[in-house]
Amino acid sequence: MLMQKRQADDDIAQAAWLYYVGNLSQQEVSKRLGVSRFKVLRMLADARDQGLVRIAVEHRTSRALSLADRLVTAFGLQEVQVAPIGADSGDEVLSRNAVAILASGYLSRIAASDSQATIGLGWGRTLSAMADNVTGVRHPGLTFVSLMGSVTYASHTAPGDVCVRLAAQTGGRAILMPAPFVTDSADACAGIMSQRLVREAMSVARKADHALMSVGECREGAILFDSDIFTPAQIQQLRDADVVGDCCGVFYKADGSVADIELNRCTPCVQPQDMGAMDTVLLAGGAGKLTATLAVLRAGFVRKLLIDEGLATKLVTASEHVGV
Repeated sequence: MLMQKRQADDDIAQAAWLYYVGNLSQQEVSKRLGVSRFKVLRMLADARDQGLVRIAVEHRTSRALSLADRLVTAFGLQEVQVAPIGADSGDEVLSRNAVAILASGYLSRIAASDSQATIGLGWGRTLSAMADNVTGVRHPGLTFVSLMGSVTYASHTAPGDVCVRLAAQTGGRAILMPAPFVTDSADACAGIMSQRLVREAMSVARKADHALMSVGECREGAILFDSDIFTPAQIQQLRDADVVGDCCGVFYKADGSVADIELNRCTPCVQPQDMGAMDTVLLAGGAGKLTATLAVLRAGFVRKLLIDEGLATKLVTASEHVGV
């Protein structure tokens, strides 16, 4: 009876995630879970009655908790949170938004302290979605700082934009990195890094208490390749070196090593070795980020992971089959 009750609670929580976080219709939830629409209505009512649904869905299913425990063990992490949207969702937007909900809750946890805190930010769609989901957080002692340079074109996902939005929402302040995401050469990067304003922003970023970062894929269709920030020669450099992903402007190979390429000397950013004292949190959403997420976790500087159930399932399988 206890196992049946736990399964029922898990199903109710998953239905709530799909409906309230994923914005699926009741009919779509019905089809996804393989139950009648009347059953979905009953499950959503039960979720409200049980207090699972407030601004966000608070319940963690037993499946999600089990995946989190296995990922903690596999990668030596301090904490893992898994958004329980189903192991076979296949919906990249739903996955990204679910992780963003977890991240907004994590930010609220940081802000719950009365002490001042500096929060370093990477860039990408998941971090931008996190900023979209932050509500009711007010803490003038928060400082948001870019961990990397920015892109040329104004974008909702650009590091500076996310910093400014979060500062405005929380009553904190934003410090932007006055540098491009990538320079034309290593010498140009060294010159930019020597500038006083860049040095000052980089000093704050390197002393951040927390770092919220997302992982990017190096493949066609990924935000890095679609943003027009790389020259054709730089893209070819990534391909020739078998780079699979990046985190905060640092490019990684599948084994977690930093690729020994010119491009890794052309990005003004906080390096992994500068993050030793930080609470480093990686946001990863969508099964398509499996290879890149695996590489960044193998790099060894991430302490905490916020991830969706589908990607978490694939990550556990990959770690058990090929080893970390």
